[in-house]
Amino acid sequence: MAIQSKYLASGLAALVLSGSAFGAGHDAAPVVDAESALAKLQDGNKRYTSNSVSSGKPTAKARTATAQGQHPFAIVVGCADSRTSPEIVFDQNLGDLFVIRTAGNLVDDYAMGSIEYAVEHLGARLIVVLGHERCGAVKAAVGAANAPGHVGSIVRDIRPAVNAVSKYPGDVLVNAINENVYRVADKICRKAVLGDKAPSVRVVRAVYDLDSGKVEFLK
Repeated sequence: MAIQSKYLASGLAALVLSGSAFGAGHDAAPVVDAESALAKLQDGNKRYTSNSVSSGKPTAKARTATAQGQHPFAIVVGCADSRTSPEIVFDQNLGDLFVIRTAGNLVDDYAMGSIEYAVEHLGARLIVVLGHERCGAVKAAVGAANAPGHVGSIVRDIRPAVNAVSKYPGDVLVNAINENVYRVADKICRKAVLGDKAPSVRVVRAVYDLDSGKVEFLK
């Protein structure tokens, strides 16, 4: 027991000493306010939908500029769907976005901690919850209350959104996708521990159109 206590004490001491190192490797983050960050994303999406080739492709210059640190101007919580990469959809480059992706754009403790880190240490002040049309994760939750394996956890967490819109007029999948985005955004607002940065942080909701490439920011 004494040995365990010794190791525990050593581990806690190391954790305290390394706490400031968690954000090491990044100079004082140049903060882009939420409104300016949103405008940059909107402009980027316009470029993406109007140009045949993205202007935000990674380049040697961008790689060199971000090799020793990152200063993303926005956080995007998106779906893991391979067709919805935020860097491409918003026509951004290496180091521009801090991206968290899971099926159904859900947030767990790991995702929440990542958001808190990006706000505290990297200077991000805008959080975008980005859903998309015809989302397979939401479709699975619309079709059944459970699923095998770990997919069941995804379905379980999306089902409340499905149930909430069950009597809404219109397409149940579309309604559930929007509702899920709202609920994830609300969860971030309620549970993310942002300290004194909270007043300057904005959480916005958006849905990506797979056909047009346009991102609609929801009210």
